[in-house]
Amino acid sequence: MTVRAYTVIGGGAIGGTLASALVTAGHPVVVVDVDDDHVASISRNGLVIRSPDGTERGARLSAYTPAQADGLELRFERVLLAVKGPGATAQAADWLAPRLAPDGFVVSVQNGLHEPVIAARVGQERTVGAFVDFFADVTEPGVIADGGAGSLVVGELDGTPSVRVDTLAEDLSAWGPAAVTDNVMGFLWSKLGFGAMLAATALADAPMADLIDRHRDVMARLARDVYRVAATVPVRLEPFDGYQPHAFVDGAEPDVRAAGFDRLVTWLAGQSKTRSGVWRDIAVRRRPSEATDRQEELVAMGERAGVATPHLALLASTLRQLESGDRAMSEDNLRILEDATCS
Repeated sequence: MTVRAYTVIGGGAIGGTLASALVTAGHPVVVVDVDDDHVASISRNGLVIRSPDGTERGARLSAYTPAQADGLELRFERVLLAVKGPGATAQAADWLAPRLAPDGFVVSVQNGLHEPVIAARVGQERTVGAFVDFFADVTEPGVIADGGAGSLVVGELDGTPSVRVDTLAEDLSAWGPAAVTDNVMGFLWSKLGFGAMLAATALADAPMADLIDRHRDVMARLARDVYRVAATVPVRLEPFDGYQPHAFVDGAEPDVRAAGFDRLVTWLAGQSKTRSGVWRDIAVRRRPSEATDRQEELVAMGERAGVATPHLALLASTLRQLESGDRAMSEDNLRILEDATCS
């Protein structure tokens, strides 16, 4: 095996999980994170991954805050960027750009469509796309709960084959079944529809699978709003894990949609993580979620394209009310959303 060094910027659920896997496979890894406590814990105790059965595995690696990294004058070659939200992405990419090696590149291992933000700062030719779908949570500084298996796909933004993407997939296979695609944006847009459903489950304190199953109509309407915007790009949607995006596009036959829900609910019910990261942000961390920003961004994209997204807009406004404390978490929120979208 060829040993390659990686820098992970954002050592949370996604970044930390991948950093741990790379270190375990023998790759040198540096984590840069803005959370002082998280960095201190990793530096002191290593990065701990807690499995669903309660067993733990630790990985020793170097971790720094951006200020500490500046003092070391590090240069970065292979960067996995895993911060949350467009604002944090822009800030991280601005910090990273002058520190990136001339032949270095940045891989967006994030939820959402952050590749254009990164490319604007480091260059299109030094930006690689990635689709990540696995459940994990930071439960305390330096500790990440592994919530179950998922998918990881990497690809050049223009879909062309490349040695660096093949190498990335080989190295990231230390985590699990990493694959190469010529349509990474198709995966990312597909996940935005799934993500809208998961965001809606944060309106109540109950398992994701149960809420999606009980509120299929509103979930389908949310995904359909997303895919109406995607159709203006346009993009070829890609299925993943238990999710079939074509079951939720305009014109999908009722039996196809029902089968899509059946498959999705069964897959979610088999995961050890029962609630979404959006739910955890609001209910546990008591902070706004990047998913709310994502729904608002999709609404704005729809407006620019002349596509109405009323269900996403209502979801975003309801999430904002939860985040501010003006609304309590309850399944009644989904019923209200359902009644409004059916009018």
